Amino acid sequence: MKNKSHGVNVGSSSILLIFVLLTLISFAGLSMISANADYILCKKTAAHSNEYYDACNEANLSIASIDTTLMSLYQSGLNKDAYFTEAGEMISYLIPMNETQALQVELKVLYPETPDNGFYEISTWKVITTQQPEYDNSLDLLFE
Repeated sequence: MKNKSHGVNVGSSSILLIFVLLTLISFAGLSMISANADYILCKKTAAHSNEYYDACNEANLSIASIDTTLMSLYQSGLNKDAYFTEAGEMISYLIPMNETQALQVELKVLYPETPDNGFYEISTWKVITTQQPEYDNSLDLLFE
């Protein structure tokens, strides 16, 4: 009588090894693509944050200049009506951030009871879209 062994053949273990290697290579490729997309998004977010904070710094410089002007108007001894005639009720300006966005700042001018009180109140501080952005709808393919 012949003994028959019912073990795993050498060919089936090689096929299993090839299948495992192919899945590992696929997951490695997918993780590289995901990491690259995250890196690109991170760079865009950092650039947008820098643009925003640069615009905020410029707005704060403008506010400091406006505060100095309003203080000199107040100290010149103008009455309330003359003060608002000279300064206006609202001061509004835009600071460009990039081609499609700007920082909008609106200040409500106040007539303080004492010079220690504020000369303005910030009523609007927001990012607005100045023109419609162009979206990239292309699809990057490995083979064209």
